[in-house]
Amino acid sequence: MKFPNNTLLASTPQSKKIIVLTCTILAFAVMNGTMFNVAIPDISDSFNLTPSQVSWVITSFTTVFAIGTLIYGKLSDFFPIRSLYTIGLSLFSLGSLVGFLSPNYETLIVGRVLQAMGAASVPPLSFLVPIRFFQNEKGKMFGYLASTIAFSSGIGPIVGGTVGSILDWRYIFLISVASAFSIPFFRKWFPHEAKQNGKIDFIGATLLGVLVTSLLFMITNVSWLAFLFFTLFFILLIWRINSISYPFIDPGILKMRKYTVTMVTSFLGNLIVFGLIFLLPIMLRELYGLTMLEIGFILFPGAIASGLIGQRIGRIISTRGGQSIIRYGLLFISCGALFISTFAGSNTALITLGLLIAYLGFPFIQSGTADLISSNLSEKQNGVGMGLFNLLNFFAGSLSSALFGKLLENENGSLRLNPFSLIGENLIFSNIYMSFTIIGVLTLTFFSLSYKSKKS
Repeated sequence: MKFPNNTLLASTPQSKKIIVLTCTILAFAVMNGTMFNVAIPDISDSFNLTPSQVSWVITSFTTVFAIGTLIYGKLSDFFPIRSLYTIGLSLFSLGSLVGFLSPNYETLIVGRVLQAMGAASVPPLSFLVPIRFFQNEKGKMFGYLASTIAFSSGIGPIVGGTVGSILDWRYIFLISVASAFSIPFFRKWFPHEAKQNGKIDFIGATLLGVLVTSLLFMITNVSWLAFLFFTLFFILLIWRINSISYPFIDPGILKMRKYTVTMVTSFLGNLIVFGLIFLLPIMLRELYGLTMLEIGFILFPGAIASGLIGQRIGRIISTRGGQSIIRYGLLFISCGALFISTFAGSNTALITLGLLIAYLGFPFIQSGTADLISSNLSEKQNGVGMGLFNLLNFFAGSLSSALFGKLLENENGSLRLNPFSLIGENLIFSNIYMSFTIIGVLTLTFFSLSYKSKKS
């Protein structure tokens, strides 16, 4: 199951085109999620939906997207990347067009599901591009990709809020339709790869899909029925993995200590980042009374800074490796969270500065994790390894929003984790950001000790 050697140098004209194209499409996929979060109230008003109904605009997308990231990662072991991009972007654009033209709620949900089936191809395939085509300069490419994710997640609310307020929420769908125009360039610029022989465990993929879906419902709805489904299908999936010779998830990957340590560290780091981004708009609205567009401009400096730092991250990876990058990332997000915890309720300029510091940690963790995964896994394991990486990133976002949302509902006015914070309505936010700092420091300690012991 070995693809031909198509290693390219990033300095060649063809390589530059591939890099720009990959980062552009990744930006479209990331922005698609953050743009629609700001449009939910308008969609609800357009179709006269209840809160539970309109939540499916997000839930339907995230559920299918989570499952799809791992499936596309597995498919990349057998099919050429440009072919999977073609299928994914076609579905993504079709779903966006259906959403733009949707006359009713049911059609809108169909459009979101089609969008997710296509958009799910982009993250795992994008992180496989450096491994497959830029082996000698993959660190630099990982830096570009991680910076693209951080930048796009920051400007998504600004773009969505601007388009939705000037035109209509439907035109947010139209932005994603434009991704179809990239398909001819993928077909033309990407190296040709032959289809590889092998078997795909569709039963295992189905079990995994139900497992992921039940886990999502268990996290978001705190459902005991979902917990029972999760437990049942977890047992069935483990049985399936150990009973056939070609399981959907290679159990050998999960037994590799370096891989599991890196994935746990990445999950906890992203849990902090996504929780920070989820909590900040709520804090700025409740404590400062800011509009969504004003909140977007507070996110913008951090997004810009993380986008510009990509090339520098690539150089550090090339000279010092992914371990150092991850440590820097955890240090940045811990310091940024501590800064926001201390000054929550103070001048918004201080909040912007703290967010900028924390935001810088996101591309460090993303690119460092991708580098360590590609270094520790074999070529045939990279597809599903990157798929699991993107799947856990998604779960970090889902878990953080559910977990810290619950903490906001059960605030304790007397508890004060940060002795330097103000006392007042800001205290619950200060405490949660302080908890981010504690998690970050513990994760940094765990990662450093784990790699130190492996080195010795």
